[in-house]
Amino acid sequence: MSHHDDTRANPPQDPTTAHPQPDFPQQDQEPPGWTGPMDPRPDHGEDSYEGSGLLRGRKALVTGGDSGIGRAVAVAYAREGADVLFTHLPAEEDEARETVRLVEEAGRKAVAVPCDLQREDECRMVVDRAVREFERIDVLVNNAAYQMSQPDGIGAISTEQFDRVVHTNLYAMFWLCKMAVPHIPRGGSIINSTSVQAYKPSPHLLDYAMAKGGIVTFTQGLAQMLVDDGIRVNAVAPGPVWTPLIPATLPDTTEFGKQAPLGRPAQPAELAPSYVFLASDQASFITAEIMNVTGGTPLP
Repeated sequence: MSHHDDTRANPPQDPTTAHPQPDFPQQDQEPPGWTGPMDPRPDHGEDSYEGSGLLRGRKALVTGGDSGIGRAVAVAYAREGADVLFTHLPAEEDEARETVRLVEEAGRKAVAVPCDLQREDECRMVVDRAVREFERIDVLVNNAAYQMSQPDGIGAISTEQFDRVVHTNLYAMFWLCKMAVPHIPRGGSIINSTSVQAYKPSPHLLDYAMAKGGIVTFTQGLAQMLVDDGIRVNAVAPGPVWTPLIPATLPDTTEFGKQAPLGRPAQPAELAPSYVFLASDQASFITAEIMNVTGGTPLP
């Protein structure tokens, strides 16, 4: 085969048109939201992600793996050779089954655990289950999140909502890290999902943005704390991503993602490679880092 044989060429994609661009149809769902009714349908890399053995033999725990970024990460990790245990809300059983199917299709073990991570005992149950299934946790991905838009200002944020946002986004991450660390070997890693909101808060997502800011600080602090244990801790900060969280929590979906410089939201498939890279040995000198995947919104 000559060096000029381009039959298997992989031409570069234009990032502005690589995936669907708004305007989208207006769509409303009850939280937590489902993938099925979404238009356009989110792309989790089902038909595009190709693994190359970067995580062969690793054991991963991914929260919120039933849909969105979590599903895309589970699929990518499986195709890179990892077994995956993931959490989902009891209401997301159908979504979880699809993630299980995709992981098993890649020839890896899949374990779906229904739970409510707002509770410390449920977080402990999840870590115990992962240790029972895998004996260790090589990669912990704290991805499960809750947000609810309140355009009417701080007065509209109930204590109940505030509790749910802080418990889902901060308490669960804290508890899971605390409980998982004794089971993470040297060379293992923790990856947290933060957000562009941590740096550029939208007023209608005040409580969520605050929690995501906390994730940045926690990531940077825990990374330094665990350096001597040989465990790396990093975070990914997505911009707008087309997941069920959007129709379930935002009043208007038609122009979602238009504010990103690239003019569209990310698909979950576009986030997964960052989580793969940070979990892999290719990122061996990277810890306390926030990887921004924002579609061009500059962050510090």
